[in-house]
Amino acid sequence: MNVLEIRDAYRTHGTGEASVHALRGVTLTVAPRELVAVMGPSGSGKSTLLNLAGGLDRPSRGDVFVEGQQIGAMSRRQLAAMRRRSIGYVFQDLNLLPSLTAAENVALPLELDGVGVRKARQQAIAALGEVGLSELAPRFPDEMSGGQQQRVAIARALIGDRRLVLADEPTGALDSQTGEAVLRLLRTRVDAGAAGVLVTHEARHAAWADRVVFLRDGVIVDTSGPLTEAEQLLEPAS
Repeated sequence: MNVLEIRDAYRTHGTGEASVHALRGVTLTVAPRELVAVMGPSGSGKSTLLNLAGGLDRPSRGDVFVEGQQIGAMSRRQLAAMRRRSIGYVFQDLNLLPSLTAAENVALPLELDGVGVRKARQQAIAALGEVGLSELAPRFPDEMSGGQQQRVAIARALIGDRRLVLADEPTGALDSQTGEAVLRLLRTRVDAGAAGVLVTHEARHAAWADRVVFLRDGVIVDTSGPLTEAEQLLEPAS
């Protein structure tokens, strides 16, 4: 069974002449042990697609299924529980809570789901160790560099047994060596059985994926083109 299924999804913001069609009939499936990279020019709908996949937004039309469960049919409480248990999300703007330490930020999804504080913190420190930050566990976000905050956010997304990992430009604030280490972690989690969706504008990062989807103006224009064609596909439509 596919971990993620998006079926003929449309997302329109606003109404009338001011409406913006962010997605126009997008269909996408992601299987266990599959990493899909999503590429496209700015404004093509990449982040909107990721928000639908993560249950942070709902389609104006169409359906989204995560592990066979239709997101649109869930209550807010059910959806929140699914996001805690099944979906790991690396946000472009990180969304770390400034009043919590690195370890507390990473442990938060587990604690909200009923895991004991001590066990959750142990797992959080182990997850921070995987991104090379175990020594920064007691620090607050404003005591860390942008790259370190990025790695904390990635540790939070990978903690626990999430079956779907969504990453929106996860290496944006990282140097090339650290960025490659993060992509290797994502690849390892996918190879262990998760499904992954990576939004990126870098062809070298998309090369870690099993499949590349290109978006333009809210429409999938290519689903398997070789990465040598990426620059052409990323050019704004004339």
